[in-house]
Amino acid sequence: MQQTVEYDLDADGENLLESIRRSPIASVISDPRLPDNPIIAVNAAFCTLTGYPVDEIIGRNCKFLAGPDTEPWLTEKISAGVRERRPVLVEILNYKRDRSPFRNAVLVAPVFDAEGELEYFLGSQVELPVQTSGPTSARQARAALLVKSLSPRQRQILEQIAQGLRSKQIAWQLGLSEKTVNMHRTLLFQKLDTHNVADAIRIAVEAGL
Repeated sequence: MQQTVEYDLDADGENLLESIRRSPIASVISDPRLPDNPIIAVNAAFCTLTGYPVDEIIGRNCKFLAGPDTEPWLTEKISAGVRERRPVLVEILNYKRDRSPFRNAVLVAPVFDAEGELEYFLGSQVELPVQTSGPTSARQARAALLVKSLSPRQRQILEQIAQGLRSKQIAWQLGLSEKTVNMHRTLLFQKLDTHNVADAIRIAVEAGL
């Protein structure tokens, strides 16, 4: 279940959609070039997590998961990340379609095009155990361990990927060839035990990069 309704994705958007399609983590893509930064694509894991069907997700801002006890300061932290075009990870109280609350580790990260213009936001959600609180969750500990396995150059490239940059931009930033960046990217994905950008970004942010 991956779908867009009303909105057309360009080539970069299609590549990002393919990335979340393969991810077991609940994920959405939103378009900040449209009013209120609406969701334009969603994967099956998001529908399973939240209980919402695709046609009740597409076209809405991610804030629709908020409810009466959602922490406003955490909502503002997400909004600040969007305004400042930087990745942000918060553990916030959200609500499923049946209005049952759940603690949600929400990541929102920008994605830029080859010219450095903001193109999309990637959002992903992980339901946390009730007893989980603060930055010491098992997921964050695992992410830190995975990142520790990277070489210094691979870590540099992962940091750039987490900032939403493409291989061409990373190559320019680090003074490398695009071919070299892509080689390191493939190797770091293997070490992170993932095959897609969406999961790599989440691991990077969970690890505190």
